[in-house]
Amino acid sequence: MARCQSCSAPLPANTNVCLYCQVRNDVDLNNKYNFSSTEKDSSRICPQCQTNLTTINVGTNKDLFIERCRNCFGLFFDPGEIEDFINQSVSGVFNINRELLNNINKDRYQNDKKITYKRCPECQEFMQRKNFGHKSGIVVDRCRNHGVWLESGEITHLLEWRKAGGQLLDDKIKQQKANEFKRQKPINNSYTLTNEKYYRESKTDILDIDLVETISHFIGKLF
Repeated sequence: MARCQSCSAPLPANTNVCLYCQVRNDVDLNNKYNFSSTEKDSSRICPQCQTNLTTINVGTNKDLFIERCRNCFGLFFDPGEIEDFINQSVSGVFNINRELLNNINKDRYQNDKKITYKRCPECQEFMQRKNFGHKSGIVVDRCRNHGVWLESGEITHLLEWRKAGGQLLDDKIKQQKANEFKRQKPINNSYTLTNEKYYRESKTDILDIDLVETISHFIGKLF
């Protein structure tokens, strides 16, 4: 369990405001990652606080620049960046621990959380709410063109999900669905049907020509 940076009191899951001293804590990055901020604020706007986000570098092996709100500590990832961050942060997972996955979601999932639609920090269009992965327990706000917004605490949830084998389980489910789709997909007979249609039409044309020639030959004999 995380602790308050000010008074060291325990911080329950999905809580970044200390219940004792009321100090707001960054439960995702502070004391966990060596991140650095750029000098200038980003032009992107926090969908919760309506203030400019700050660009920070959270890369370990290579630079990885994302946006972060200094007030609510939400994070904005460009397309593909959240996968890069998770891959850099958690590696060497080879087993799926379903019991641990269930416990993580039971501890962190908020049933009473109010559903709201947020605007993209870049284009200001409303983002779509999407499940991040199978049994992740996280519904992210995603802009098709510009990226993914995570509220404070959600990236920690996703990292725990990956450590418990959640990514392996998600990949397994996707592969099973792909295999099922292949088995159910009908065989493409368009070429065969086209040839058959052409054969029937050609055969009819030949019969018509033969009939005309026969009638013409019979009329010729009469006259």
